[in-house]
Amino acid sequence: MTYKFKLNQRVRMVRSGSSDHHVSDMDAFEVVRLMPEDRSGEAAYRIRSRTGERAVRESEIVALP
Repeated sequence: MTYKFKLNQRVRMVRSGSSDHHVSDMDAFEVVRLMPEDRSGEAAYRIRSRTGERAVRESEIVALP
């Protein structure tokens, strides 16, 4: 399986209609685990922010510069 994102990479959740001009620390997550693909075959990740951790699919996040 190929992963688009790497461990410790900073990402943010995709939001429809949002602008990329300013991303606060509250919007930033760090990839902490590469998880097995889901039933659809899409890569999954465990991400962490200051407020907690969550599991997401690859299509739900984008890389931060």
